[in-house]
Amino acid sequence: MSSPNAPDRFNEEKSTFAVRGAGETPDLAAGVAAIRNVLATLPIRPGVYRMQDARGDVLYVGKAKALKNRVTNYTQVDRLSKRLQRMVAQTRSMTIVTTNNEAEALLLEAQLIKRYRPPYNVLLRDDKSFPFILLRADHEFPRIQKHRGARRAKGNYYGPFASAGSVNNTLNALQKLFLLRSCTDSFFRNRDRPCLLYQIKRCSAPCVGRIDEAGYADLVNDAKAFLGGKSTQVQAKLGGQMEAAAAAMDFELAAILRDRLRALTFIQGSQAINAEGLGDADIFAMANKNGVIGIQAFFIRGGQNWGHRSFFPQHTADVPEDEILTGFLAQFYEEVPPPKTIFLDRELEEGELLGEALGAGVGFKVSLSMPQRGTRRRLLDQAKRNAEEALDRRLAESTTQAKLLREVAELFDLAEPPDRIEVYDNSHIQGTNAVGAMVVVGPEGFRKGQYRKFNIKNPDTIPGDDFGMMREVFQRRFARAQSEDPDRDAGDWPDLVLIDGGRGQLNAAKAVLEEMGIEDVCLVGVAKGPLHGRDGREVFHLLDGREFQLPVNAPVLFYLQRLRDEVHRFVIGAHRDKRSKAIGASPLDDVPGIGPARKKALLMHFGTARAVRGASLADLQKAPGVSAAVAQQLYDFFHAR
Repeated sequence: MSSPNAPDRFNEEKSTFAVRGAGETPDLAAGVAAIRNVLATLPIRPGVYRMQDARGDVLYVGKAKALKNRVTNYTQVDRLSKRLQRMVAQTRSMTIVTTNNEAEALLLEAQLIKRYRPPYNVLLRDDKSFPFILLRADHEFPRIQKHRGARRAKGNYYGPFASAGSVNNTLNALQKLFLLRSCTDSFFRNRDRPCLLYQIKRCSAPCVGRIDEAGYADLVNDAKAFLGGKSTQVQAKLGGQMEAAAAAMDFELAAILRDRLRALTFIQGSQAINAEGLGDADIFAMANKNGVIGIQAFFIRGGQNWGHRSFFPQHTADVPEDEILTGFLAQFYEEVPPPKTIFLDRELEEGELLGEALGAGVGFKVSLSMPQRGTRRRLLDQAKRNAEEALDRRLAESTTQAKLLREVAELFDLAEPPDRIEVYDNSHIQGTNAVGAMVVVGPEGFRKGQYRKFNIKNPDTIPGDDFGMMREVFQRRFARAQSEDPDRDAGDWPDLVLIDGGRGQLNAAKAVLEEMGIEDVCLVGVAKGPLHGRDGREVFHLLDGREFQLPVNAPVLFYLQRLRDEVHRFVIGAHRDKRSKAIGASPLDDVPGIGPARKKALLMHFGTARAVRGASLADLQKAPGVSAAVAQQLYDFFHAR
């Protein structure tokens, strides 16, 4: 069976149809009537259904072995939970997608949940993709690197790793162990002497011929064996080579091999859990306290522990634990390739179906099981303890966070604790590479997937004008909010806006919102105090002209400072990225019709972009690959000014 997105799987346009009901008022009777209207057209075959409200927004995505039988259940209101009754009361239309079998329906359901993020589905909230280690196969001297996102590059992917930290630590150790290059191809091509990594014994310097292709290929094969779970084999090989070098009195080589063995021992010793002999497996355990769900995952690849991560799915109230874990796993493996073995702390009602669906996308059988004894059971128990401890920490943090948000509401006269706080800041150097930034905070913490950068590009904004930059940022942010969500139903409007700056920045933002007719957003300026923050106390500026400071030891002050520090971090990073790109820019980039190849030819001929700009028309015509028309275009571009 192929991927749900594959053309030979099913044609979504051909297998999709929508049936709409009438009425705008959300009530239970209208919802049941809309669903009964759909039942008349439903087939008894596998598929996925989407329930939508009067505006067409997706409320819920579900899958069924027999669509007609499954959807019929929603008309039996007395048997539904309060949560599902609320959903039916809002339902006004449905979209149906038929599939070839139930496994396809399960995979498509996970895809649609990730796409629409419906309010009545269990959601895996994860802002970032998992990192992998990529050993490339598109070069005679393959590069080893960290990788995120789509796996388009040719090579071997190893992962997932639980975090960037765990993959970075492993990469550092692998460089010491196998001396594989980590540099880019362009850097590799332009070396005429070894770089620092060779000097500190973390690269074999194939760029300058310190190792031949066959020797490097041997290192690559050792790395593949190690990452594939054959660390004992690699260790024995290195040990034998070290002994042979010592016997031959080649003590320098023996010392290098000794250091490589130490790197191998470090990787083996850094394992938080002993997973030897387990091969490739993922371990999941779930904890439930006061209706809050925590799921702990351990990632085992080649018998090595590649880290663990805690997850806290959303929209889990009144949902059975079995359904929560099944939905979580389907969404989790939507982007991450599954291993052959998945260990769970419970038997799933749809475990066999889930294994079939996951195996269809990777071409091998995926087994879901609950170990009862031995090493596997001990690992599962450890995951269970970690899940409970992580959930305890989460609940403690949530309690503290809720208290802080109540204090924020009292501090700034909000009707209730804010659900969405937006924090703004700008960054530039003497007006150049100016950028604005917004970070978003909610009761659950920072919502990094909703951060935004704003490149300052309005020609009317004077370089270096902080107030003008803030005006541009607010114009773009709230003009978009007004056009995309005028009724403020999507939850994307802020309850509180914090601006890093004093009265001037606050007034600039206030003027923009007043021009747009927005007068109910709470704006607060956060500026350094008379001692420029050396006393740890900021001055808070309110729209009514009031200013105040908080006690140095006030928890709510620490919280607001943390929000301000986060927007500082984000905007400075965005500014540095923009500045780095500007440093590598060339005046030739602005010339129409000059692509990378012709740009390179011009620079190779004239030496610098300044020389190209000052060249005569005759000199331009002599450059290789430059026609008379292109030479005239270049000359006119630079001299028309």
